Amino acid sequence: MGPWRCLLLLLPLLAPALRAQQQQFMEYVERRITLLEERISQWHDQSSRYSTELRDFKNQVLGMLEAAEKEREALRAEAEGAAVRVDRLEREVDYLETQNPAPPCVEVDETLMDKQVATAKQRKNEKYTKLTDCSDTIASVRAMKILKRFGSASGLWTKDAAGSSEKIYVFDGTANDTVYVFPRMREFTLFSATRKAARIKLPYPWVGTGHLVYDGHLYYIRQQGLSFQVIKFNLANKTVVDSSVFPAEEQIPVFGLSPSTYIEVSADEEGLWAIYATKEDEKNMCLAKLDPASLDIEQMWDTPCPRENAEGAFVVCGALHVVYNTRLPSRARVQCVFDVSGTLAPEDASLVYFPKRYGSHASLKYSPRERQIYAWDDGYQIIYRMEMKKKLEV
Repeated sequence: MGPWRCLLLLLPLLAPALRAQQQQFMEYVERRITLLEERISQWHDQSSRYSTELRDFKNQVLGMLEAAEKEREALRAEAEGAAVRVDRLEREVDYLETQNPAPPCVEVDETLMDKQVATAKQRKNEKYTKLTDCSDTIASVRAMKILKRFGSASGLWTKDAAGSSEKIYVFDGTANDTVYVFPRMREFTLFSATRKAARIKLPYPWVGTGHLVYDGHLYYIRQQGLSFQVIKFNLANKTVVDSSVFPAEEQIPVFGLSPSTYIEVSADEEGLWAIYATKEDEKNMCLAKLDPASLDIEQMWDTPCPRENAEGAFVVCGALHVVYNTRLPSRARVQCVFDVSGTLAPEDASLVYFPKRYGSHASLKYSPRERQIYAWDDGYQIIYRMEMKKKLEV
């Protein structure tokens, strides 16, 4: 019997076994597929649950961040409030420390004022006798240095014009009663916070930006009604030494571009000066020589320098220099010079230009011992170093 014949005889016997194995294989595959589908379904359920938990966690974190931000804002507000209270406390402590137990009476005495006005008119436009041999005048602005930006648009900063102190005195604004004092230029330049500065609480508020620190004393302007007073304040013991009603009637702002300044107290090699204006000659400025000790007016002059478009003025070697600025963003320039001794004719004076700046000068303070000007321009503190020449060489 051949092999093929044998195979044909065995096929009917093997067919049921093969079908049984095939059935088992199919059942096995179906079980595996079912198990895989269950695992996929389980993974999908877990993934959905994890997504829900992640979303809930995200919402919880966002809520916590919002709460933390609100708490941060509340803490910052409390810190700012605490800083304000600390600053107020420091001002009150300074006020208590600087109070003069017996301040001199600085109320306006009408009889005394009339007498001072009459005396001043007698001394008006008299021949001036120079106190020093100073014969210099400004030739040009040699250098300009912008220190920083501090305080409001109008203000004043300066050193002692006569002493050797390196302290920086800052008057922020045109109406205030607290002077900031920095120990040196470095502290004023590096630190923007007034907490680094000492504070001097004045007994009366100032007006304008025409004040001056001279030989350990602060000379500042106080307005009382329609009259103006020059207050002499001792910086060492924080007391008012003297005061005087300025002997000028119907005063008006001295500079056309600085409407808050009625009297500009200036210092030069000759001593103290006062620049002012009255309705009697409202177009031009007036100049007066002050006695630093008694605040008396030694002499007074009518000057040819107009008030219109003037932004500031200072005195150098007995010569009044007035700074003008026809348009606020333009370059300022010294366009009028009035020499009380008559040595320097107005037509012989140099036309001095200041570099282009931010706006209009709120104050210009000449330092005779440093030969430079401390300027306040739209909140910026600037130093102008001056190039000097002899009056006869101009």
